[in-house]
Amino acid sequence: MNHSTTRRKPAARLSKPKLTGLSYSARKALTVQIGEKAGGEIADLIQSMADEIEELRRTKVSITRIVPGGEPR
Repeated sequence: MNHSTTRRKPAARLSKPKLTGLSYSARKALTVQIGEKAGGEIADLIQSMADEIEELRRTKVSITRIVPGGEPR
C-alpha cells in the first residue's frame, strides 16, 4: 500500500489566559459596597476596558519618522 503522506499542522498551543480585569474578591467587594447591579456594571466596564487595552497593546504598530525632526501626522 502506498499512502500519500500529508503533514498536519501542529496543534495550536494553548497559552495561559491572561488575567485582565477584576479578581473575584474585587468584584465581590464592589457589589457589597455599592450594590449588586452597580457593582456588576462597573466590573463589566472595567473588564471590557481591560480587554480593549490588551487588544491595543497586541496590535500596536511602531512609527518611524522618515524626515529627521519631522512631526508625526
